[in-house]
Amino acid sequence: MKCRICNSETTEKFSALVLKKHTVRYFLCGKCFFLQTEEPYWLDEAYRNTINTSDTGVVARSIFFSKIVTSLICLRLEKDRKFLDYGGGYGLFTRLMRDVGFDYYWSDPFTQNLLAKGFEFDGRNGEFELITCFETFEHFTDPMREISSMTKLSSNIFLSTETLPTPVPSLSEWYYYAPEHGQHVSFYSSRTFHYIAGQFGLNYHTNGSDLHFLTKEKISAAGFRFIIRYGKFLYLALKKQMKSRTAADSIMTAKISGS
Repeated sequence: MKCRICNSETTEKFSALVLKKHTVRYFLCGKCFFLQTEEPYWLDEAYRNTINTSDTGVVARSIFFSKIVTSLICLRLEKDRKFLDYGGGYGLFTRLMRDVGFDYYWSDPFTQNLLAKGFEFDGRNGEFELITCFETFEHFTDPMREISSMTKLSSNIFLSTETLPTPVPSLSEWYYYAPEHGQHVSFYSSRTFHYIAGQFGLNYHTNGSDLHFLTKEKISAAGFRFIIRYGKFLYLALKKQMKSRTAADSIMTAKISGS
């Protein structure tokens, strides 16, 4: 089986019972150390609920990431430009970032936008200063196509996904395989992300575990770690420099809906 990242040959590592019924094989690429499932034929079943019921951290994660991304934008990027949350779920993160004051938009072909209505990406929003993509990369069945689509919209991508440990853990040793819901089909190592960054002419920064930044920006490793480690503490001071869009958004969406 060919690697979905670098097109090299892969080796079967193990199999797992997905959705308690499908025996699925997992393959490792020896070149870029990307782990993938076989062709995921079970996804229609897996996505009957697009946000799986075991993801109890979706709210806490969005709140935490809103603080880190606020710090990243204010300290390293242009805060007055447009931003996009790719794979934005119910729209909670987009709403949080607009509440801070950023011109943020939402995109997700599989999930209903409940909380950021009126701020959907429709292809006419232009380029974005930053794309965020949280707990989504592991769902990609064609990662390079998805990443290519993102880089056409922005040269800065901040994402979360758990880094594949070395050596590759067994099924019982790593919760992130998540065969119980069957939505995780792609697993990235640091070597994988270095390869991806090289293919798209970007720099790669990571906290070494679950947060990754593909960017045109040159940031020192210490500088990136500072933002990740202390961003949540800097958030309140940085937020004071922004003007919340909450009230203005309410007026605008009311006019659109005719209420």
